[in-house]
Amino acid sequence: MEMVEEDVVIIGAGIAGLATAVALRRLGIKALVLEKSDGLRATGAALTLFPNAWLALDALGVSHKLTSVYAPAKRVFVTNLGTGATQELSYAGKSGIGSGPRSVHRQSLLEALADELPDDTIQFSSKIAAIDSQTLNGSSAAIINLGDSTIIKAKVLIGCDGVHSMVAQWLGLSESINSGRSSVRGLAVFPHGHGLNQDIRQFVGVGFRAGFIPLNDRDVYWFLNRYSPPKGETIVKDPELLQREVLEKYDNVLPPLYLDVIQHCDLSTLTRAPLMFRRPWDILSGNLSKGNVTVAGDAMHPMTPDLGQGGCSALEDAVVLGRHIGNSLIKNKGHIVISGDNDIGQALERYVKERKWRVTWLVTGSYLSGWVQNAGSNWLMKFLRDVIYYKFLFGWTANVACYDCGKLPSVSLGESDSSNPGKID
Repeated sequence: MEMVEEDVVIIGAGIAGLATAVALRRLGIKALVLEKSDGLRATGAALTLFPNAWLALDALGVSHKLTSVYAPAKRVFVTNLGTGATQELSYAGKSGIGSGPRSVHRQSLLEALADELPDDTIQFSSKIAAIDSQTLNGSSAAIINLGDSTIIKAKVLIGCDGVHSMVAQWLGLSESINSGRSSVRGLAVFPHGHGLNQDIRQFVGVGFRAGFIPLNDRDVYWFLNRYSPPKGETIVKDPELLQREVLEKYDNVLPPLYLDVIQHCDLSTLTRAPLMFRRPWDILSGNLSKGNVTVAGDAMHPMTPDLGQGGCSALEDAVVLGRHIGNSLIKNKGHIVISGDNDIGQALERYVKERKWRVTWLVTGSYLSGWVQNAGSNWLMKFLRDVIYYKFLFGWTANVACYDCGKLPSVSLGESDSSNPGKID
């Protein structure tokens, strides 16, 4: 049995975990990132990043790596498959910031973040067996037991371990719940080019919403959100069978252009997953931090993808968390203290206080947006979707995506890659 002591441990090398590690590195603090997989996980193939995410990436110093590769979308076309009517909505000029959402390969985002970290930051194949805490002389530490019997004693623990977070469980947060809907997602590849404009296209019908957006000249990200099959019905997971199921079921429902995208899908990227979320009141009333332990990203606020804010809000979390830890560093002359005035626990509480209401609204808005857009066939639901939501509420969702989470503070601790990191006492 080996005992290892670390200053900051982050569980999970997804978007939230890597972004948080980058934020801390900008402050001169090196974190150890524990990842259960044997490499960076890019499940989901791609994601769309709205202006709020790009502001966060800019604060982290990595936005330029991606904006030079991925072009922004200026318009979204929403087609009602029941009536054939198409509405054109524009992202241009919303709240005066950003140039519209950009969809990126998830792997590219993860690599852009990981490349900012020292080679020994991420410890892959780290299976977490248990989490505990220890208090000695008024100072607390998190105890992380790994599957290989290694024990890590961390002065700060940040859970970025996803929807089924062990850190969230340790904090006493309720389990995320199934929304009753699932999402099929994949990446279509056109070796000789797809010839599509850089626009988002969505198709809404009774009980489902489908769409696609080009990533570059060859790759197109597509999705299909729909109600989950009735309980007891066989759920197809094999990529080839799943592709066939979608093509056959929606052959006479979705337009040929969309079906052609599915036919070009790289089956290695095709996934199906239930859409999970945490009840908003559980976020407001739950313990999002305890002492030197907190959560970020899906570990704090899993949400459905209907506002496209899951990854975006995770990037916001990283910057806000980094800012509060950085301010604590400044107040304590370059030290992060774990007891007394302005200790790390108080910094984490301030982070939670700042994030709690915003992410609660995002979870709520995402769920309601999905509920309306997957409207049933009765006239009231159609009215709510086609008239109220797309004509009046869509602008609100765009404004939500123009949120500025702020910058990281300047902490004079030497170079950010330095031999003089922030010290934790």
